[in-house]
Amino acid sequence: MRMRRKKNLQLRLENCREYAVDFEWETLEYGKTPEKHLINYEEVFSNANPVELEIGCGKGQFAVEIAKRNPDKNFLAVEINENVIVQAMEKAKKENLKNLRFMRVGAEKLGLYLPENSIGKIYLNFSCPFPKKRQAKHRLTHESFLEIYKKILVSDGRILQKTDNRILFESSIEQLSKCGFILENVSLDLHSGDTADNIMTEYEKKFVDLGQPIYRLEAYLKKA
Repeated sequence: MRMRRKKNLQLRLENCREYAVDFEWETLEYGKTPEKHLINYEEVFSNANPVELEIGCGKGQFAVEIAKRNPDKNFLAVEINENVIVQAMEKAKKENLKNLRFMRVGAEKLGLYLPENSIGKIYLNFSCPFPKKRQAKHRLTHESFLEIYKKILVSDGRILQKTDNRILFESSIEQLSKCGFILENVSLDLHSGDTADNIMTEYEKKFVDLGQPIYRLEAYLKKA
């Protein structure tokens, strides 16, 4: 079911304009092919600190918290749904975070905006699992997306994934291995161990409260 457009959405987005990398949302709609326009991080963040990326930030709980904990790093949070991203932007504005910015764009277009070898970590938190086989190409760890990530990650960059979906997790392991990534810190039940450094997302808390295991992995590229 399609989410109903939020009341006063455009006004709310405008009020958070300083947190959007590109406020011309209409240029990023599905079905359109925008020109390549690489982000200048130093202009966006007013510093040259390392940049990390969350794809599918939802309402922004993870992005806001990780930015608060790491003031020496910059964070770019991506979300395609404007009804959702506005809530994330409002949270960042409330916290007055200078090291967090948002962009409304699909993951398949990241190469048009993010310079190669520029992202230290990519966070994939509870991405849509697309559990049916015919939907596999839409998973954010499908090889088509991984090839994009390989270009934008720095040489020792990492992908960190958390999910409650076993099908997605097993598919991710297969696809990451196929694309030359090395896996480590693989967990089939994240919350059975030490989670002191873990940042809970909205979905994660919901699933943990229901007693569902959380799967987690890290992946990095083999060095040439």
